[in-house]
Order: sequence, then C-alpha cells, then structure tokens
Amino acid sequence: MSRTFPLVTVATVLTVATQPAHAHATLDRNEAPADSFFNTFINVPHGCEGSATLKVRVRIPEGVIGVKPQPKPGWELAIRQEKLEKPIVESHGRTITEVVAEVTWSGKLPDENFDQFGIHMKLPDKPGETLYFPVVQECERGAHRWIEIPAAGKSRGDYKEPAPFLKLLPKAQRH
Repeated sequence: MSRTFPLVTVATVLTVATQPAHAHATLDRNEAPADSFFNTFINVPHGCEGSATLKVRVRIPEGVIGVKPQPKPGWELAIRQEKLEKPIVESHGRTITEVVAEVTWSGKLPDENFDQFGIHMKLPDKPGETLYFPVVQECERGAHRWIEIPAAGKSRGDYKEPAPFLKLLPKAQRH
C-alpha cells in the first residue's frame, strides 16, 4: 500500500492540475507604487460558453490619469472621456479637465486563445488603497461581467466574477 499511495497522490495532483481553472479577467500585476506611471495588461483567458470574445471594455478607476491604451492589430480601439467636476493641476503645471473613463477593444479572440490588452496610466497618490478595473467581456454567445468589487469583510474569492484590482504601495523612492 505504501507504493500505491504515492502513485495515487501523484495521479490525483496531475488530474487536478490539468483541469481547466475557473479563470478570471486579471491584471498582469496586482501591486504598484502610488503616484507612479504604470503599464499593465488585462488578461482575457477564454471566451464565453465556448464562443469567441468580440469586445473587451475596461472602466478606469477614479483618480487615474494620463491613460493611454495600447492598440492591437486587427482590433478597433475606442476611448470614452469624462469631464472632471474639479480640474487637476499636474506636477508639470498642465491642467486636466477630462480623463479617460473607459477603454474598449473590439475584434475577435477565439475561445481557444488568450490575449492581453495593454494600458499605460498615472496612478493616484493614495498608498494603501486598492483600485478596481471592472471589465465587461462580450462574446458571440453571452458575456462575462468581471465587475464585482468586494464589500467590507469579503474577499475576491467570495465572488463569481471579481473585478481586476491593483493595490497601491508606498511611493517609490526617486533619485
């Protein structure tokens, strides 16, 4: 029995490891220094109900400025701006009256493939805060709404379709 137990254990681990995970839309990194420029990718690991993804829409959190999405060959890119109630004066003296509120890529990503959708941005000066990037993924059949933001006392694991997140760390030392 001692010889079969390790084989059964290895077989069980391999079986579990090769089963498809319940994948979510995520950011490629979940931490970054506050008040820094940051590049990230929204990872889209699969389609919906076995069908291709046709659109990926990302809501930009409040306080994030200077958003520049990365174009993708074969995909159309749309940017929706919102006027700020109170203008922001940047460190270089430029006044910002509008910010990017939402970025949408439209194209076709087969279910059997994954892709990443890049965004460059300036993060707010709020160390310790967590920013959420709600993502709606529209497919040929159905959609995923990765928009759930954890309530106090809850974790991302408590939700079926949690929003991608970024925890702001203390500011990076500048030389």
